[in-house]
Amino acid sequence: MSNILVLKSSILGDNSVSNSLMEQFIAQLQAVESTSKVVVRDLGSDLLPQLDAARLSALATDSSARSQNQQVMVEYSDRLIEELQQADLVLVGAPMYNFTVPAGLKVWLDHVARAGVTFKYTDQGPVGLLDNKQVVVFATMGGVHQPDETDHLRPYLKTMLNFLGLGNVEFVTASGLNLGEEPRQRSLREAQERLIAVADRVSTELAKLDSSREAA
Repeated sequence: MSNILVLKSSILGDNSVSNSLMEQFIAQLQAVESTSKVVVRDLGSDLLPQLDAARLSALATDSSARSQNQQVMVEYSDRLIEELQQADLVLVGAPMYNFTVPAGLKVWLDHVARAGVTFKYTDQGPVGLLDNKQVVVFATMGGVHQPDETDHLRPYLKTMLNFLGLGNVEFVTASGLNLGEEPRQRSLREAQERLIAVADRVSTELAKLDSSREAA
């Protein structure tokens, strides 16, 4: 059985396009791979605590010297990392807010990016420690944006995910959603066509993974 981690970050709940696209993607997957375990983190409504000085200090303190409060802080972050480590597939809902990712998604990344656990420093530079995972990002935008111009969402996510060792990243993008009904519907159709194609590839890879586990 494969494990799927779903990260929602929209603040719009049921009205979120990124959430809707992810739900369509999961339905497409489960039509083929119905035994997958799905864990959902709604970072838009269940807000994570900011990585502040107190939490950073707790992470830097040796486990034997931590206070009870520090231990609780570290265990909270540990659970987020464990969810990510156990996932075979990570789905990320990423609506563009002010040209980049929502605050909730940024805070989640701050929690799971931990030296010695999800990445390490070497003489050749940082090396990500998470691998053998597929990531699909559902990026939604009110306007039309190009990477490294007004789109700082996709380049940032690709950089962060690669930094953690997650190099197998695909994007399903719907843009121009606030530019009128015709461009909105056209972009949604294109996104739905792409998510079907990506879901077909991902389901094949998950099936191979399940088969290899059964044979082991």
